Amino acid sequence: VFNDHAAPYIDLSGPREAVDQAINRIMSKEIKIASDEAFFIHPGELALAATAETITVPDDLVGWLDGRSSLARLGLMVHVTAHRIDPGWSGAIVLECYNSGKLPLALRPGMAICAISFETLTGPAIRPYSTRRDAKYKDQSGPTPSRIGGDERPENGH
Repeated sequence: VFNDHAAPYIDLSGPREAVDQAINRIMSKEIKIASDEAFFIHPGELALAATAETITVPDDLVGWLDGRSSLARLGLMVHVTAHRIDPGWSGAIVLECYNSGKLPLALRPGMAICAISFETLTGPAIRPYSTRRDAKYKDQSGPTPSRIGGDERPENGH
């Protein structure tokens, strides 16, 4: 969950350190939900979550994460734009949960809110995620904030 109004904006073209500091200001502390508790995601809220399961995707497969239609009809999106799971990925899947509906939604540990499907590639990936030096989220085990500040930038910084 993100802290409201902790920063007026994030200048994504700014220096890496400034981008990282702005992201850290808006991130709340990690919340652990007990198996008998609910997490309420309110309309207009974005919350990062992680699957209980970890997966390892072989170099010749790509995974696709999809939310459940029944929950989408209530406004819940489980990935905002990032639904591809790269060949060579290993770790928990971080979900970008967003409530675009009108009412708060109660989510509980163990709820089926998404599914992964796999597609066979014509051959192994040339640069699987597990071997990339620029793999920002390699081996993540829980909700990891954006590491956009680590992206390669042109020499002029823009």
